Amino acid sequence: MDYLPIFAKLEGRACLVVGGGEVAWRKTRMLMKAGASVTIVAPEADHEVIEAAENGELVWLKEGFKPEHLDNVFLVIAATDNPLVNELVSKAADKRRVLANVVDDTPKCSFIVPSIVDRSPIVIAISSAGKSPVLARLIREKLETLIPSHVGRMAKLAGDFRDTLKQKISTLNGRRKFWEMAFDGRFSSLVASGDEEGAKAELERLTDGVSLQGEVALIGAGPGDPGLLTLRALQLMQQADVVLYDYLVSDEIMELCRRDAELICVGKRASYHSVSQEETNAMLVKYALKGHRVVRLKGGDPFMFGRGGEELQVLQEAGVPFQVVPGITAAAGATAYAGIPLTHRDYAQTAMFITGHLKTEDDSFRWATLARGRQTLVIYMGLMKSAHIQQQLIQHGRDPETPVAIIENGTRTNQKIYKGKLNELESLAEGVGSPALIVVGEVVQLADQLNWYGKQSFEAVGDVRAPSVVNLG
Repeated sequence: MDYLPIFAKLEGRACLVVGGGEVAWRKTRMLMKAGASVTIVAPEADHEVIEAAENGELVWLKEGFKPEHLDNVFLVIAATDNPLVNELVSKAADKRRVLANVVDDTPKCSFIVPSIVDRSPIVIAISSAGKSPVLARLIREKLETLIPSHVGRMAKLAGDFRDTLKQKISTLNGRRKFWEMAFDGRFSSLVASGDEEGAKAELERLTDGVSLQGEVALIGAGPGDPGLLTLRALQLMQQADVVLYDYLVSDEIMELCRRDAELICVGKRASYHSVSQEETNAMLVKYALKGHRVVRLKGGDPFMFGRGGEELQVLQEAGVPFQVVPGITAAAGATAYAGIPLTHRDYAQTAMFITGHLKTEDDSFRWATLARGRQTLVIYMGLMKSAHIQQQLIQHGRDPETPVAIIENGTRTNQKIYKGKLNELESLAEGVGSPALIVVGEVVQLADQLNWYGKQSFEAVGDVRAPSVVNLG
């Protein structure tokens, strides 16, 4: 993030605009709309500036810029067509630690002015950090069509009702639920139709219908690409008071959680301190019974080797309401991004998913079934047991030449694909990091033809031009 987006209160503050042309006037109007006390410095000015000065709306100093003009100024905007003057303003402001914006010259700015969608008091700012103002403007135009015109009136009515609501609903969680009900319901419709008295009455009515009971949403976050989240998952993540998440959930997806939600990592990872399943279960119950909306966020799908069912059993026994939002499991997501179809009528008519968390001394898997030809075997969490998996599959009849792939960080920007043969699986897994998925089957060879994500090229080991793909075959 190149710039910190902030909203500055300019009411009554002294602001300076250097320049008197069309651009300077446009910036001046923006400052005046925010309540700033504006002074314009320019030897000459357009008639709009002159008229505003005559009406007492601003002060016009009919002279060239001098650094002394910055004394006691909160911020300055340089909007002249003279680069030397603009540079002088920037340097003088920097020396005095005054915020400065030089129009269309980002390197000389200590702040930039975003594109704005104004539904006051709701204001949305869009910035490209000066890299592409036209793109920011196009995004603003799209938002203008999406944000209803009555949003500002709705926000004002909500602000007027806040003190009343605090008297009727004492908890922060309760008030948050109240507003979500109001903004998604009849209150919004009444404001849109212009019936503000009816909207006020609806707010009064809603204060009697807020449930303070907590609940848990068990959500599958998918394999990593935030674009694979479901809409329902995103909605609940934005509403959550508490989020209990696993290590496998990507940082990009965690960024989509509500900003002020309490985030608790309960993941389990080899060689790291882990939260036990019993502790996780207890936290889910504890936070829900306190009235919080809890999201249990798991990588992939919560019912696919994710102990989601076990956690729901605990919630059911404790009388905690819950819901489940499925996610795209790694076997579907990672293989699709690697260009590996799970089934293909020429290579595999079945696909089997298993977990690699095996106990060698108590191996109850039916390896003869898993080792059958013309089927795709997808192994979750199998890196540490890759040697055992290789040995058992070959021993029970799978061709040692069967193509295999290991997909590391599937669907993410740092996805890597390691290809080889079944008799090379153990060596292929060396140095591969988690999360990773092992795919065994003839369909792996289609990855060369169907590869699409990032347009990776499948090169040999050690080729520095293709660090994302390793091929031992």
